[in-house]
Amino acid sequence: MATMDKITLVHIGKVLRPHGLKGELCIDIYADSPFLLDRVARIYLQQPGHKPKPFAVTAWQPHGRRIILRLDRFNGMRDEAARWTGADILMRARDLPPLEEGEYFCHQLVGCEVFLGSGDLLGRLDGVQSCSGREVWSIVTDGGREVLFPAENEFVRSVDVQANRIVIDPPPGLLDIYL
Repeated sequence: MATMDKITLVHIGKVLRPHGLKGELCIDIYADSPFLLDRVARIYLQQPGHKPKPFAVTAWQPHGRRIILRLDRFNGMRDEAARWTGADILMRARDLPPLEEGEYFCHQLVGCEVFLGSGDLLGRLDGVQSCSGREVWSIVTDGGREVLFPAENEFVRSVDVQANRIVIDPPPGLLDIYL
């Protein structure tokens, strides 16, 4: 999550690469539904170490597990689109849809303590990413080791955003790989 002059921005995806010759972007979106893009007048792209830049969404379409996104300033400009490869995609927090009870946004999980079903503390959730259309959590242990955890329903016992607590049951052998 980033702030920009009192605007709270939420990380919703990543630019993977340019698509075609018309300046479109192939993106990975972390939302359950790409229709989130219908709700916003603009998104923000941010390269590491730089301020977010606003862009108007002019069109989008599904492309396998990815999204092809067309933005106002890239029309017919593949080279300009290519400059944004690897950029984070952000949107204003106030533009996010309301949540149902028991739902949460990925950015709300970052910083939560992650416990094993046994009650032992594994570490702190450091980031959420998408890999082949699946959510993967980066958990950092107290010893500084990173554990990449597949955030599938069968492995996540409970999430309590208010208590800043997540309980997981990792697949057999996963922790042996990392620890």
